Amino acid sequence: MSRPELTGHASLFYNEREARKYNSSSRMVNVQREITLRAIELLLLPPDQTSYVLDIGCGSGLSGQVLEEQGHVWVGCDVSRDMLQVARERIDDSMDGNDNNGERDEGSDADHDSHLSTGDLLHHDMGTGLPFRPATFDACISISALQWLCYSNSASQNPKRRLLRFFSQLYAILKKSARAVLQFYPETAEQAVLISECATAVGFGGGVVVDYPNSTKAKKHYLVLSCDRTSRKQVQQSMSSVEEQTHVSVSAASRKVTDKPIRKKKGIKTKEWIIKKKETQRKRGKSVRPDTKYTARRRPTKF
Repeated sequence: MSRPELTGHASLFYNEREARKYNSSSRMVNVQREITLRAIELLLLPPDQTSYVLDIGCGSGLSGQVLEEQGHVWVGCDVSRDMLQVARERIDDSMDGNDNNGERDEGSDADHDSHLSTGDLLHHDMGTGLPFRPATFDACISISALQWLCYSNSASQNPKRRLLRFFSQLYAILKKSARAVLQFYPETAEQAVLISECATAVGFGGGVVVDYPNSTKAKKHYLVLSCDRTSRKQVQQSMSSVEEQTHVSVSAASRKVTDKPIRKKKGIKTKEWIIKKKETQRKRGKSVRPDTKYTARRRPTKF
């Protein structure tokens, strides 16, 4: 099965049919719930305290539902209107589910309030930035959405520029003590490096946590970011402690990555390369054999 990111824009892939199927699959619901709980764990939010959390790529609201169960207030944004419609229906159902036409006994008030949704929705493309005021959110999560920024759907879209714009806006709207945990599925190791490099370029500290690194299907990548530049060491130390407890591997996102592409060594050198090499040696004053028609000709195979 090909990756959804290769089929086109996310809003086209997650149409009404796909959104309904996405939300009705018990396997998908359980996977999203497990990933969201892990992301909340990595956020290290203060216990017994309500936090204002941004859910980027919220989809049908499965991750937002987990945030509600944990007692948090959340705002979800997604590029697919059909996915947001499914999330809106769930929020509306939670508002009307226990209403019973306005008639409730006294004992049901607490139960009704506990099921009220604490989320709000926004239709927005995260690659164009995040339209919120600075220092608004206490934390941020994103489940299975960040890798979409590594693909371009038109000639005007540049993945690196979209990533830099996204991370710079995310850095601005989070409070200084806030954390962001972004779970993603990189297609290649280069994509994971590009994402980490863009995050550190705008000021984030942190790294990539990989759960089940030796498993093909269960492997999960979490980009754990901190807004406080002075706390990069503490972030990496806390991530190391998490690694010891849950047997995950950590790779620092702040490692130096060169922009030059890695050139593979070729066993056969071309004639142009050899002539250029000989010319360079001559300029350095070294004795080099003259160029002939036999220059760069391959020798016969040895017996």
